[in-house]
Amino acid sequence: MANKIQIEQNFIIDKLTDSILNTISGDSFQTEVSRLSSVDLKNVSKKNKWNFDWKVEFKDLQKEVYKLTIINNSSIIQGLLSITVEQDHIYMNLLESSPFNIGKDKLYEGVAGNLVAYACKVSFQKGFEGFVAFTAKTNLIKHYEENLGAYHFKNQRMIIETESAKKLVTKYFKS
Repeated sequence: MANKIQIEQNFIIDKLTDSILNTISGDSFQTEVSRLSSVDLKNVSKKNKWNFDWKVEFKDLQKEVYKLTIINNSSIIQGLLSITVEQDHIYMNLLESSPFNIGKDKLYEGVAGNLVAYACKVSFQKGFEGFVAFTAKTNLIKHYEENLGAYHFKNQRMIIETESAKKLVTKYFKS
């Protein structure tokens, strides 16, 4: 089997919210996470200002790709998450907020936190006690420690352990 390419994550946790917040109105919108479909892929491309090639993630049968949408508005993707179910944890391969949710003029805050919380939720559902791992860009290690409660394991590997995972899941998922 070929070596897995590990993408260094560079998502920013702008705010941990109860869902996602509209930066203009301040309104909070409840979200849902569901599997990305092949129909969704046509809008998720570099041509539409996405940074990563999500078709590659989608076609990899070892990976599960999810989209974050606002409830009752499933056609507009707020962010994407690719995970792999490992033997004893969830590995976040890639996380990206929609182009309109990045930078100082972003439309919604809380997208990345919401998706990380979902990865933690899946970890609990699989019996992994919330453990999630990912590879961070070096300059964001401290950011993930402070904002996600992630533990810097070694090199650029970050781990979210049970207590931090519980906090994230409780913040974003009420049920």
